[in-house]
Amino acid sequence: MRYAIYFAPPADDRLSQVASRWLGRDAFTGEDLTLPTIAGIDEETQRTLTADPRRYGFHGTLKAPFELAEGRDEDELLSIFECFAADLDPFEIPEIVLHQLGPFFGLVPSAPCVDLLDLAEDAVHRFDPFRAPLSDADFARRKPNSLPERQRRYLKEWGYPYVFEEFQFHLTLTGPVPTETSGVMRTALETTFAEHIGKPLHVTSVALFVEPERGAPFTVRSLLPLGSDTQRKIA
Repeated sequence: MRYAIYFAPPADDRLSQVASRWLGRDAFTGEDLTLPTIAGIDEETQRTLTADPRRYGFHGTLKAPFELAEGRDEDELLSIFECFAADLDPFEIPEIVLHQLGPFFGLVPSAPCVDLLDLAEDAVHRFDPFRAPLSDADFARRKPNSLPERQRRYLKEWGYPYVFEEFQFHLTLTGPVPTETSGVMRTALETTFAEHIGKPLHVTSVALFVEPERGAPFTVRSLLPLGSDTQRKIA
């Protein structure tokens, strides 16, 4: 079993609903959904090109998936997760845009967002005591010899190469898309997410996702609003 700390909008948020339909699965319920029709891409190809983000669920990584360290349990993790969410204040990413990260498409901030960087750094530090060391197989899967020195060091120290200065927030929408299909895919994504591209993204919640066993779909174990501690004090 693995856990991950992600940003995810609430289940009833319009972005969550659009993204779940795009991916063909609702990570809150685990329900499979009918994929939207894309002109120029048949359903089998579409299902293949969205297979990875469909399994992980719509999210932006804050603390990458990890197995629990020896002596830790889910109840303790949930308790710390509640404190983590309560300590934070909601904020806004001024604008998100569609971007191609190598062969992948995703929604990303149009410019660096300090609040977002601070949130990710806090998540990495706060939950690392719960992370079991990477297995040799998991370490090798990241192809460490192909990583720059700092990313390789972060992989050894934090279990994930893309933290701190290497962090790049993204809401993944596809797996690797072949060059010959990227134009059609971009057009489909621009149409599907038109009401969100070029608009602010309100970061008002964080989510704890769980993968029951390796290769199984991730589902939302807990989604909590940010700043609940502040709200309690005001009330």
